[in-house]
Parts: sequence; structure tokens; C-alpha cells
Amino acid sequence: MRLVIARCSVDYAGRLSAHLPLATRLLVVKADGSVLVHSDSLSYKPLNWMSPPCTIAVLDPDPEQLDAGVIEIWKVAQAKTADLLVISIHEVVHDSSHELGHDPGLQKEGAEADLQRLLAEQIELLGPGYRLVRREHMTAIGPVDILATDAQGSSVAVEIKRRGDIDGVEQLSRYLELMNRDPHLAPVTGVFAAQEIKPQARMLASDRGIRCLLLDYDAMRGLDNSHSRLF
Repeated sequence: MRLVIARCSVDYAGRLSAHLPLATRLLVVKADGSVLVHSDSLSYKPLNWMSPPCTIAVLDPDPEQLDAGVIEIWKVAQAKTADLLVISIHEVVHDSSHELGHDPGLQKEGAEADLQRLLAEQIELLGPGYRLVRREHMTAIGPVDILATDAQGSSVAVEIKRRGDIDGVEQLSRYLELMNRDPHLAPVTGVFAAQEIKPQARMLASDRGIRCLLLDYDAMRGLDNSHSRLF
């Protein structure tokens, strides 16, 4: 990654035109070819940018540009479109390059895999007498997150989401349709479990005989004691 702090003006031409007057800004050139123009405000959002794939050409200014104080021009062209970002540099305050190496990516707490593992370990959250049969029970259209049995020994399919919406209910409905064709499992009921369930999803689940269960991720990890709360 290259970091350049420079006094510059920026012009963008593409689906619309934009101009940034002369000011001191941070220019970020990433290994993937993207270029971002930042000011000392607006949090994470750049003032302007060019997404990859793109090419950068560094040009010498013409006599008129030299008279205006320009010492270098960056032309950043988008390879798939006609978009063009032109950065006219008047002064370079700082210029450094850094090798960041491989980034493993963002690992979200409360991801579906974490919720699945915790619910499998705490299967009693489904209700008294529930037992875990297996995680990732395979069906012809993919794995249902948890297969369990209730207090009466009947099969229960559990689909787990971080945010429960209609698509999740539809997914569980398809699993239930297939699983209820298996005489070794039928009858199979469904539980739709999530940290948050949208009202439309809750209504659809109720209409299809699917029970909804809200999951408290912190409580499941032992980080939140609901008995010690005032509210």
C-alpha cells in the first residue's frame, strides 16, 4: 500500500463530473489497483475513489500546468468503463509504501457458525427434554443447521441466522418438506432461530407452523447475566 500526503486538486469524469479544489489530502494506492482520495474528516468515506481494475499513469505537467504550480499528474483510468480520475499534485508532503501481507478478512462475532455451535452445546434452549442428534444434517438441497428431537422424541429441524428474514423461513420450509418425506424422520417440525427476527418472517413462520426462537449471543457465551440486570 502506498500512502501519499499531497497538496492536490482532483477531477473525476464518468457517470457524473466532480471537482475537488486544491487542498492537502491523503492519497491511498492499494495493491489491488484502487485509488482513494481522503480528507481529514468524513470518517472512513473517501472524497473520491477509483475501484479496480484500473491503471495509473504518472504524467509530466504541460507548461500551463507548471505555471499553475502542478509538479505531477496522476491519471487513473477504470479498465471496464470510461471513468477517469485526474489528480494534479502541487506538493508532496509524505510518500511511503508498506507491505501489509495477506489479510484473513473480517471475522464477525455472532456469525451463524458460532450460533450453531453454541446452540448445539446448549440444546436445552429449544425447550425441556430436547436432545441434539447432529449438526449440519444433510438434505438433498443442503444441510439444515441442527437436527434435534423434542421431549416426545419427534424430529426437529433448526435453521439458524444472525438476522432472520423471509428468505430464511423459506429455506427452512424447503428443508422440512424434504425431511418429512423420510419415514425415519417424519413428522419433522421446524424452529427458526436468530438474534433478530423481522416481523414479516415471524408472521410467515407462524403461518407455516414453524416456531421462532430469539438467540442472545452474549448470554450464550456467558458474557451477559440476565438475572443481574435492572431492566
